Amino acid sequence: MIAIVDYGVGNLFSLASSFAAIGAEATVTGDAGILRTASHVVLPGVGAFGDARKKLSLRGLDAVLCRIVEEGKPLLGICLGMQLLFARSSEFGTHEGLGLLPGEITDMAPRLPGGLKTPQIGWNALHLVRPEHPLLKYTKEGDFVYFVHSYSAVGCGDALLAETEYGIPVTAAAGRANVMGCQFHPEKSGDAGLSILRAFLEL
Repeated sequence: MIAIVDYGVGNLFSLASSFAAIGAEATVTGDAGILRTASHVVLPGVGAFGDARKKLSLRGLDAVLCRIVEEGKPLLGICLGMQLLFARSSEFGTHEGLGLLPGEITDMAPRLPGGLKTPQIGWNALHLVRPEHPLLKYTKEGDFVYFVHSYSAVGCGDALLAETEYGIPVTAAAGRANVMGCQFHPEKSGDAGLSILRAFLEL
């Protein structure tokens, strides 16, 4: 069973529809017991890091996600859900993340060349840093995917899987062992996004 984490933040049902488009049924749930029985777990998210982190904690789902990872089940974070996988974020203060991926989340604006604004919104090409990674099994260099974000991951080290260019290199995907994340929205990225979801389900 594929479980999409419902914690009051995220584009849940369009994501479920994307799984349906590749012939897979996903359950949208905030129930810890159901999440624990899933074979694959997806953590979506839109909005502010601190608010989302608090909602995860209040529901006890942060501990559930860490247990799922310890059990070796594949976990995929999307957009803000990916950012929550990192150690911390500096969005509107300093907030601790789940610490499942190396690096931290920082404001893109001070790093961008003049003329570029945040949020970064729209279609951007992927540069595959680790094309051999299973999550990128069906992804080609230069595939276009859809981004909407103002903060991004830095300091990912060997967990960096793919980048995009927005005046500067921007982390597009990261992963280590059974924990993976996409800064872009696969559910809004057409065939390229569906390919990411299909590869995730094969893990």
